[in-house]
Amino acid sequence: MIRTGKAPMTLMTYCAIMSISLIVNLPGLAVTPMLGTLSTIFPHTTQIEKQLLTALPNLLIIPFVLMSGKLSLTRHKLAIIVGGLVLFTACAVAYMFAPSMAALIVISCLLGCAAGLLIPFSTGLIADTFSGTYRMNQMGIQSGISNSALVVATFVVGWLSHGNWHLPFAVYLVCLIPLVLAFGLRKVTATTDSNPATTTTNTATASTPIKSASTEKTVGGFYMGRIWALIGVYFFVTFASISISYYCPFLIEKKDWSASLSGTITAIYFLFILLPGYFLPFFMKVLKGNTFFWAAVMMLVGQALFVFCADSVTMCIGAALVGLGYGISQPIIYDKAAQCVNNEKKATMALSFVLTANYLAIVVSPFLIGLLRDIFHVAAGGTFAFLISFILLIAYAIITFVMRKKFAFSVTAQDA
Repeated sequence: MIRTGKAPMTLMTYCAIMSISLIVNLPGLAVTPMLGTLSTIFPHTTQIEKQLLTALPNLLIIPFVLMSGKLSLTRHKLAIIVGGLVLFTACAVAYMFAPSMAALIVISCLLGCAAGLLIPFSTGLIADTFSGTYRMNQMGIQSGISNSALVVATFVVGWLSHGNWHLPFAVYLVCLIPLVLAFGLRKVTATTDSNPATTTTNTATASTPIKSASTEKTVGGFYMGRIWALIGVYFFVTFASISISYYCPFLIEKKDWSASLSGTITAIYFLFILLPGYFLPFFMKVLKGNTFFWAAVMMLVGQALFVFCADSVTMCIGAALVGLGYGISQPIIYDKAAQCVNNEKKATMALSFVLTANYLAIVVSPFLIGLLRDIFHVAAGGTFAFLISFILLIAYAIITFVMRKKFAFSVTAQDA
């Protein structure tokens, strides 16, 4: 039996919950290493069109994440999860027969819809079934699993991209694992659906807020100040780090280096995002109240390596540092999201609000960087995107240090 801080959980149920995390990060991002290859396959395709392959799924994820969060308050959680997994599987198969870039984009849109239905439950079921330090540890493991799947996927995509161009999309067939295990969720979804509304005290949770919840204004059971703060933080850290997976392939293409290097650097980036998930208590114990500040510094130094000394070795180091800083921040943000409600039944919905920030940043990034490039008349394929992230991270690092005792950035000694 798995200890949860609440009722014990069977290993089968635990595996079923965690298996959903295998696919939540895959839409769009998993195939970024082959963006350069698509230039050869579809020579008349523009850079923006190629980026739509990654941006559009994440754009459609947003409304479906919000819809899923709302539906999580109903008694149909298992049906939503199974429906999302079936649609995800259908899209994975359809990729194998796609004849054009337009078809790839359409399928990717449907994949984003399926992922949007599933994403809130990857963390929401943990928030429903775990509490206190157990929940913080499981949020870290969930983050580690989702990013581990992405690391493996990027390596596989880089390897398969040298053959039939349809093959890299086979990575999405990993959805068969949670689909097979979905029956193990019957008991936990029935239990959480039938639980009466209860009040969360936050006394046993990690990242305990400095300010007493009882003095904060609530709207519909949500501490809106907390939610908006976390949305802002999550949006920024995603925006400041996503340049590694989005723009590294184009930088390498411009330098005429091997396309396989892009897959390696992207995989290193995601590898170092996942590591803090498995060792989050250690990082929090070492960094303590300055956890968010040092995470920001890591990302700052990593982007600096891309801007000022971009070669194969320093880019690998830079990707590792950016990934590590982002990976430390992500699970803490997830845990804090569950503290933004005074009713446990709304934890998944609160998580859905915060999770939209991640996908909004992924969607906005290529268009905002493209706009800034046009304003400053900068050619595509260079280090401009990394420079923008570097400049913004300087300001962010200062903010995290000055506001380290505010809810969004607070990590206390008890948390570690």
